[in-house]
Amino acid sequence: MNQKDPILHFQRAGMGAGDIQESLSDHLTYSISKYPVTATSHDWYECLALTIRDRLAERWMETMQRYYCADPKRVYYLSLEFLVGRALGNAMLNLEVDDACKEALYELGQDFEKVVQQEYDAALGNGGLGRLAACFLDSMATLDLPGYGYGIRYEYGMFRQSIDGGMQVEHPDNWLRYGNPWEFPRPEVLYPIKFYGRVVDYKHEDGSVHHHWIDTEDLMAMAYDMPVPGYGGKTVNNIRLWSAKSTRDFDLRYFNQGNYIEAVADKNESENLSKVLYPDDSTEMGRELRLKQQFFFVSASLQDILTRYRKHHASWDELPEKVAIQLNDTHPAISVAEMMRLLVDMHRQTWEHAWSLTTRIFSYTNHTLMPEALETWKVSLFESILPRHLQIIYQINAEFLQDVMHHFPGDQDILRRMSIIDEEHGRRIRMSHLAIVGSHTVNGVAKLHTELMKSTIFADFHRFNSDKIINMTNGITPRRWLNQANPGLAELITEHIGKSWVTQLDKLTELRKFADDETFTRKFIAIKHENKRKLAQLIDKRLGLAVDPDSLFDIHIKRIHEYKRQLLNVLHVITRYNRIRCGTYPDLTPRTVIFAGKAAPGYALAKCIIRLINDVGDIINNDPLIDGKLKVVFLPNYDVSNAERIIPAADLSEQISTAGTEASGTGNMKLALNGALTIGTLDGANIEIMEEVGEDNMFIFGLTAQEADDLRRQGYRPHDYYEQNHELKVVLDMIASGFFSPGEPQRYQPIIDALLQQGDRYLLLADYADYVKCQERVDALYGDPQQWARRAILNVAGMGKFSSDRTIKEYAEKIWHVKPVSCDNGA
Repeated sequence: MNQKDPILHFQRAGMGAGDIQESLSDHLTYSISKYPVTATSHDWYECLALTIRDRLAERWMETMQRYYCADPKRVYYLSLEFLVGRALGNAMLNLEVDDACKEALYELGQDFEKVVQQEYDAALGNGGLGRLAACFLDSMATLDLPGYGYGIRYEYGMFRQSIDGGMQVEHPDNWLRYGNPWEFPRPEVLYPIKFYGRVVDYKHEDGSVHHHWIDTEDLMAMAYDMPVPGYGGKTVNNIRLWSAKSTRDFDLRYFNQGNYIEAVADKNESENLSKVLYPDDSTEMGRELRLKQQFFFVSASLQDILTRYRKHHASWDELPEKVAIQLNDTHPAISVAEMMRLLVDMHRQTWEHAWSLTTRIFSYTNHTLMPEALETWKVSLFESILPRHLQIIYQINAEFLQDVMHHFPGDQDILRRMSIIDEEHGRRIRMSHLAIVGSHTVNGVAKLHTELMKSTIFADFHRFNSDKIINMTNGITPRRWLNQANPGLAELITEHIGKSWVTQLDKLTELRKFADDETFTRKFIAIKHENKRKLAQLIDKRLGLAVDPDSLFDIHIKRIHEYKRQLLNVLHVITRYNRIRCGTYPDLTPRTVIFAGKAAPGYALAKCIIRLINDVGDIINNDPLIDGKLKVVFLPNYDVSNAERIIPAADLSEQISTAGTEASGTGNMKLALNGALTIGTLDGANIEIMEEVGEDNMFIFGLTAQEADDLRRQGYRPHDYYEQNHELKVVLDMIASGFFSPGEPQRYQPIIDALLQQGDRYLLLADYADYVKCQERVDALYGDPQQWARRAILNVAGMGKFSSDRTIKEYAEKIWHVKPVSCDNGA
């Protein structure tokens, strides 16, 4: 650090209730400019958010100064999604000032719960991918690792979901309508982003060929920063989000002609790039926008990373010793080509040196085993939008295939399979292959997932380099998913084993000795019942549907997709309904089956499943013969805040994806951590959860991944299962005949066709009988409350491995090679 560089010193704002109250009053006057008598609950939320933000900002600046002095290797996590949820509650708990804030608001005559509920969820993600990224950033900060997130500041999230006539209806999610007190605009941090144009090559006097990307359409990426506090407030890291800005305010020619609309048309069009998360890619225009989004945030992020590096280093040689970039799935995979462009074209590094730097900087996380989910782009689209990058990809591919040919001489098939360019499906760029070739390490997110990567979708790459693919089992942050989401259980755990579990989740193993403790069990059951009562109130308020907190709460909360098999759950629900109506199973446990999740707007069958769930619920919930023994609930607009209400109330966690399809799952971890028992297949991280909590404390059913693969290869005939299982046949006939849709009997023919005529791709009918039998074991155990609670406690006690802190430590040691920069060693 230069001796002339200033060192900032802070007089930290106080953390007591009186200090908080004084700050609230100041912000009400100076930031909101209202009298207490006219201030709304949202005004008080703004005041509280700004009060906490002040305290975060102090620690944030200290953290950045610490990094500046230490000049450590930094981690940059590139993700198209960051599903951070509400920031206020998390920040208060991580700063350990939640009690002081409650007291301060009480003294000012305000209802704390009403105030904190004013916050909108940040609509920066869709599902597990974005939530994982948010957990990882929380852990990096808690572990004092110099980590940064990079993404897009979407003005509108994916969509806000409502249910109308049983159908999903999508609405714009304008989460920024009232502003965002957690963000800091950085108008001075601007980077040009180029599209289209053409490439001109010319020879330098030394004989080297240089490339100029010219005649481009340009826009600017402007930075917005959001603080990410670690637990205890020692370290506050940063998410930097990019917003698209026009390179000019308006076209003066049109303005001078009086055509004001046309004068700003270019500005508005260019700024649409960061408007919406995941534009519909069913049209050519949508696909073009999505590719431009990906390049937009990647280019801005890499320019920012290199700018930060160059402030302290004259040579590029140290870049891999100071920069680690993690690609969260294939969305940022274009980073490999963009880094090469920046180093070669902009910073005049040789191709060989730039490639050496690039491949030592990047690492890639794969999140899917399904080939159709691996992102590809038409070469023609790339050639139009990113012509220079297509050239770079061609060169990377040519050199890579030359290497492959030397390893596997004469094997043309392996060259075809490993090529970055897929020549067999209309010439497409395989983004996963680009990410693998350009990364030093590729990781799966669960043991089974990683092994299947090696043996299926990336088997050739594993043969080529057996050390590149490794496993990093996912984790979740206990700060949000237990300490914040389930304060009753968190307090009970702390009362018995201390609070160190918040940052050392493996301490939960100490709870095993309380699994047979009568007093602990009684309190545990009471906390679960209270959480269920609160969820029942929420369901009644939102849907006008009364559910019994004493019934078993059976929870299925995921993105709606065929492989996640919400439909299999529905088949069991209808089976259960038929059994109750027939009276042949009088001892069935009363059950409330709760679904939540969104279907992609263009995914017709997933939306059809949502409608079926609601139609089945309408019939069951209004059938007097059922007499409360079964209720079906679909809670709309599943997001982080709703998850925080649902998960603590769960008795049973549905993790029933077809074995071999779920990469890991993190909902399974959140639910088990909060004392739900899992019913699931041996898929994703379910296997590792079973290893930790014990097979006796889960409900495992269905085909294994190997058995599922064998069944498909032998020739799976779903119609045989339909004919041979009477209960299954009755259920499918009810759906097909319009029992649940009398006004439109053919409404669910697409579902019946998918199961019986189109091969039942995800083997629902093959797993149906075992699933139903497994549910009978669930009923039997729930009839013994003490035994159920014992096993639930053992689930909580066994979840230490699944902290994202453990995951991030492994990334830091095995992939990134970064070390903590704490208050003790930062200066």
